[in-house]
Amino acid sequence: MKLNVKAFAITCAITIGFGLLFITWWKILLDGSNFNPTVIGKVYRGYNLSFSGSLIGFLWGFFDGLIGGAIFASIYNFLVTKFGKK
Repeated sequence: MKLNVKAFAITCAITIGFGLLFITWWKILLDGSNFNPTVIGKVYRGYNLSFSGSLIGFLWGFFDGLIGGAIFASIYNFLVTKFGKK
C-alpha cells in the first residue's frame, strides 16, 4: 500500500509544528519565559521559551515536518514498489 505523499507531509507538519508550540507553552506555563538558548534553539534559529519564540518554533517545526514527511513518504513509496508483493 502506497502513502499519499502530500497528505502524509501535511500530517507530519501539523503534528510537529503544533507539538512544539504546545510543549513550549506548557514549559512557559510551568517555568515562565526564558530567553536562554535551548537545544532546539540551536537547531531552529530564533526559537526560545517565549511567546514569539514559540511561534517561530511552530513555523520551523511545520516546514521541517513538511519536508521530512514528504521525503519519508517518497522513500517508502519507492521501496514498496521495488520490494513489495505483486
